Amino acid sequence: MTRLARQVVVAAAAAALAAGCSRDATSTTPATSTPMPPIKTYLTQGPFDRTPDGQSVDLITLRNQAGVEVRIMTYGATILSLKTPDRAGALDDITLGFDTFAPYVDKSPYFGAVVGRYGNRIAKGKFVLDGQTYTLATNNNANHLHGGVKGFDKRVWKADTFQNVSGVGVKLTYTSADGEEGYPGTLTADVTYTLTDKNQLIVDYHATTDKATVLNLTQHTYFNLAGGKANDILGHELMLNADRYTPVDDTLIPTGELAPVAGTPFDFRTATAIGARIGQDNEQLKRGKGYDHNWVLTRQGDGLSLAARVLEPTTGRTLEVSTTEPGIQFYSGNFLDGTITGKGGRVYPQRSGFCLETQHFPDSPNHPTFPSTVLRPGQEFKSQTVFTFGVAK
Repeated sequence: MTRLARQVVVAAAAAALAAGCSRDATSTTPATSTPMPPIKTYLTQGPFDRTPDGQSVDLITLRNQAGVEVRIMTYGATILSLKTPDRAGALDDITLGFDTFAPYVDKSPYFGAVVGRYGNRIAKGKFVLDGQTYTLATNNNANHLHGGVKGFDKRVWKADTFQNVSGVGVKLTYTSADGEEGYPGTLTADVTYTLTDKNQLIVDYHATTDKATVLNLTQHTYFNLAGGKANDILGHELMLNADRYTPVDDTLIPTGELAPVAGTPFDFRTATAIGARIGQDNEQLKRGKGYDHNWVLTRQGDGLSLAARVLEPTTGRTLEVSTTEPGIQFYSGNFLDGTITGKGGRVYPQRSGFCLETQHFPDSPNHPTFPSTVLRPGQEFKSQTVFTFGVAK
């Protein structure tokens, strides 16, 4: 569908809603006095704001039959909000972020963004590929983090919306120039968000390059399943499908060990409250100021595999994460410190949100024993993560 066609569709849907009629957003039938069927799905795209250098930023809204709604902007391919029902059917936004665009430019700790070219950390901002050393920005103390000073989270992506048998969605595309942030190769990446009527948000990643490079894309939404009025996530019950994790040094770079979780505060094989052991006298917890580690997923084959489940007991909201990736970074919002004011004027204190970032392992380019993150010309990078939202009765 062309942009002009989308605008016509949106205008028709908006006119119908304004006239008090509910209609499918794909219909262009003129409004009449005859009652219309309830909205099945809803899809819009329109202007949101502009970057400081004048680039237009669009806002895309996806909604399914159950009322689950996802708002995404083209800056950073960022999820701005995600509304799901609780056990009473009440919808609430379960993500952290801002009400307006400007704070995403200079105040956001990657709220809702797609991060890359390499999500997570690379030690000392250096790696060797095919005998050549590449130097990246060191924007996390001595290390490189989430693509550098101006990573994919700070780029404007091109959006193409769609509706098909799977649901409604948007494909976002960005071309990263050779040498951008120090990475080799011109890389074309796309991220597709599809919202289904099974209350799933499917995230598909795809990329190609004209020169050997490294790549690790992930989604960096901060969740709080209790909704907008909750203070912390310590009561959320988390299950991680992992027997091992990657311990880190005092700069949060993996040591190279794949350590067993058994007998440690990192054992979430059985659902456990996030706050149950976060304060234990454990060196790894001290280094991360809580959980900020990669878990090695227990999986068979290369397809989708269960990675995590989360339950928020007071609302009943649940989140299940499945992925084709080998790892997942569980981050318990340790570096939120009350200095950020977000949606609705809410201050975000420490551990007011958590992230579940499906990924290859941190610093993989410097660890030959880790699954490779090298992408070469003629190859296609493909990855999928599925977030399923539900309610525990």
